[in-house]
Amino acid sequence: MPSIAIIIPHYNDVVRLGRCLAALARNDLAGCEIVVVDNGSTQSLTDVMRDFPDIRFVTEPQKGAAAARNRGVHETTAPCLMFIDADCLPAPDWVSTGRMVAETADLIGGRVEVFDETPPPRSGAEAFEAIFAFDFRNYIEVQGFSGTGNLITRRDVFNDVGPFRGGISEDRDWSFRATAKGYRLAYEDGLRVGHPSRSDWPTLRGKWRRITQEMFGQTGGGAGARLKWALKGLMMPLSILAHLPRVLQSPALSGAGERWRAAATLVRLRLLRMVWMLRQAMGLGI
Repeated sequence: MPSIAIIIPHYNDVVRLGRCLAALARNDLAGCEIVVVDNGSTQSLTDVMRDFPDIRFVTEPQKGAAAARNRGVHETTAPCLMFIDADCLPAPDWVSTGRMVAETADLIGGRVEVFDETPPPRSGAEAFEAIFAFDFRNYIEVQGFSGTGNLITRRDVFNDVGPFRGGISEDRDWSFRATAKGYRLAYEDGLRVGHPSRSDWPTLRGKWRRITQEMFGQTGGGAGARLKWALKGLMMPLSILAHLPRVLQSPALSGAGERWRAAATLVRLRLLRMVWMLRQAMGLGI
């Protein structure tokens, strides 16, 4: 019987999926069952299926990563569940580290290191992501949830908490539901994966539009919740002032050009999020 199930949701990102599976193959996969759950991609998976014959590929017709992850759990039997996204690169010791730490908590999230897919200098989006993207330690230790791009849990925990729910921020929602039942969430810095930065403004904007929609969906949408959401939106300009020193002093950036492009992206994005949030509070949508 396998001891670890590795579940990878995928949709129309075949090149990155192949890269993910190649990185995963450099791990010690003894006792692992690996399933790629495709969400009905229009891109052909023929080549990647040929290149990785030992990996199972299944199709989940219901759209969304939440449904794909749920299907992956259903298709596997191992007691330990490891989740990673198709665009992520697991470190060579990702699985062995997972084995080592799996019993230390009920939910374990790890480190996500951002890397660029384009040559330098960084765009404003890439520079912004180098500073602010995927701070899993903060997510876990401050905000109380772990992203599902680098997550370990047990099958009995998943069965008790229930499936991921689509249409909202499923990782936040599932983590909050788990910890509300008394399950312990922990951060493990040695559990490492890489994730590509958003390379331009449209992709960064799309990411935050989705996140803003999902987070608003978790408020419940009542009058009181809308008022709190509007007030939170009005605080966005203040967050620019709070985070601007971090941008200008960040060791992750090279040269004044990258710092000022990151600063301009910070201002542009936070003001746009303020507009989105106020529109949501007024029932107008974004």
